[in-house]
Amino acid sequence: MKHFLLGTVKHTLKALGYGITGGVAVMIVVLVLQLERRPDLKIWHTVELDAEFTADGAKNFEDYLSTEARLFKQLDERVYSRIEPEDRRLINRFHRGSLSDPDRWSPNWNRTFELSEKAPKAGILLLHGMSDSPYSLRSMGQRLHGAGAWVVGLRLPGHGTAPSGLVGVKWQDMAAAVRMSMDHLRDKVGDRPVYIVGYSNGGALAVHYAISALEDNALPSVDGMVLVSPAIGVTPLAAFAVWQARLGRLLGLQKLAWTDIMPEYDPFKYNSFAVNAGDQVYRLTAEIQSKIKALGDKKALERFPPVLAFQSAVDATVSTQALIDGLLGQLPANGHELVIFDINRLSEIKQILGQDPLKRIEASLGHTGLTFTMSFVTNDNEKSRRVVVRGKKPGDTEVAEMSMGLMWPRGVYSLSHVALPFSPNDPLYGGPDAGNSPGIKLGDLALRGERGVLQIPAAAMLRLRWNPFYPYMERRLLEFARLAGSGRE
Repeated sequence: MKHFLLGTVKHTLKALGYGITGGVAVMIVVLVLQLERRPDLKIWHTVELDAEFTADGAKNFEDYLSTEARLFKQLDERVYSRIEPEDRRLINRFHRGSLSDPDRWSPNWNRTFELSEKAPKAGILLLHGMSDSPYSLRSMGQRLHGAGAWVVGLRLPGHGTAPSGLVGVKWQDMAAAVRMSMDHLRDKVGDRPVYIVGYSNGGALAVHYAISALEDNALPSVDGMVLVSPAIGVTPLAAFAVWQARLGRLLGLQKLAWTDIMPEYDPFKYNSFAVNAGDQVYRLTAEIQSKIKALGDKKALERFPPVLAFQSAVDATVSTQALIDGLLGQLPANGHELVIFDINRLSEIKQILGQDPLKRIEASLGHTGLTFTMSFVTNDNEKSRRVVVRGKKPGDTEVAEMSMGLMWPRGVYSLSHVALPFSPNDPLYGGPDAGNSPGIKLGDLALRGERGVLQIPAAAMLRLRWNPFYPYMERRLLEFARLAGSGRE
C-alpha cells in the first residue's frame, strides 16, 4: 500500500508539473502571437546608428559634441533619406518638411545645447528623461540662462535620433556622458555653484552622479539638485520585462524588443518604447538603492547635496512613494524639500475619480520625524479651483498654508508624469494659450470620433502635457539656485 501511495503521488506530481509547464508554454505562445500582431517595424525601429556615444568612447565634452554631429549626419543618411513612400506623412518626424520634422524648430532641440555666459553666477546641467530629448527642459534652461547661469542641456545617448537607439543603450553610457558634462561645466564656471536639474530618468542620473561624487573626490561636486518626476523607483515587473526581448532574440522576432510600437508624430520624444529602455531604468534605480544603503551604513549621506523635488501625486510612470521612502526619507536633514501636486479636489470631479492618494500624503505630512520639508499643492477647498501650498518643515508640528495665486484649469483633474516640466504657453505641448508652433501642436488636442481612426491614440490626447503650476515651479527653481531677481531680464 505504501509503495502504491508513493507511486500515485509521484505520478500526480509529474502530471501536475507537465500541466503547469504546458500551461506556461501556451501562455507564452499566446503572448508572442499577440505581440506579433502589432504594427510592422519601420526603419527607425531597426536602423543601427553606430556613431552613438558609449562609455568607452569620447573622453571630453568637445569630443562628445563631435560624436553627436557625426551621429546626426548618420541619421540623415540611414533614416531620413530612406523612408518608404507610405511613410511620407504630414506628421511623421522622419519625413523632411512634415509638421513633426524637428528641423522646423530652430535650433533642433533633439541635440545638446549650451547657453554660455561671460560672468556666470552658476552652472546648470539639464538631464532629460528616457525616450525624451533636451527640449523637455529647454524652457527652464532659457530662464536660468536669463538669470545669469551657464546652462548645458545634454542629449543623453540613445536619444533625439531614432527609437532604435533605445534598444542597445546602457545606463552606464548615460552616466559617462553626465560625468563629462559636469567636468565641462565646472571648467566653465570655476568656483561658482553647479546644479543639476533632472527630469524622470534624468533625475535618477542626477542622483547617481551625486552619489558617485561622494564616493570619488576627483569628480566635481554638486551644490544642489532639482528633481522633476524623478525615477527613483519603478515597478518590480520591470525586472521581468527584459525576458520578452530575450525571447524575441531567441525566436528571431524583432517586435518583442518593443513595449510599444507607435507612429512617430512627436518631434522631440519617441512614441515607440523599447523593452531595454525600461530595463535600464530598473537597473539604474536598483544601483541607486544599493549605493544609498551602503553610504547610509557609513554615515556618508550627510554630505549629499540639497534636493528640491517636484512630483505629481498620481504618476503612471514612476513611483511617488519611492521618492519619499527610497531617497528623501534616507537623507539626513540638509535643506531638502518635496513638492507634491495633488489631484484636483473639486467636489464634482472627486465623485468620479478612481483613486485618491490623499491617505498616503497625509501620512507623510503627519510624520513627526521628517528630515525634509514637505509641500502639498492642493485646492483651497472642494468648491474652489484656487490652489494653496500646505507645507511642513522638519521639526514643525503644524502644517502652514500659503496662497499661490494660481488655479486648476477647467476640465483638468490631475497633472501627469509628462506634464511637469512644460509651461502652459509651450508652443508644442502647451494648453489653449500656447504660443505659435512652427509645426505640430500636441498639448491641447481633444478630438472626438470613432476609435482606431487617428494616428494619435485617444489615451495620448487625454494625458495632460503641460503644467498649470509651472510659474510656481520655475520661481522655486530660481530661488533654489539663488538666481531669483538676477540676470538681464
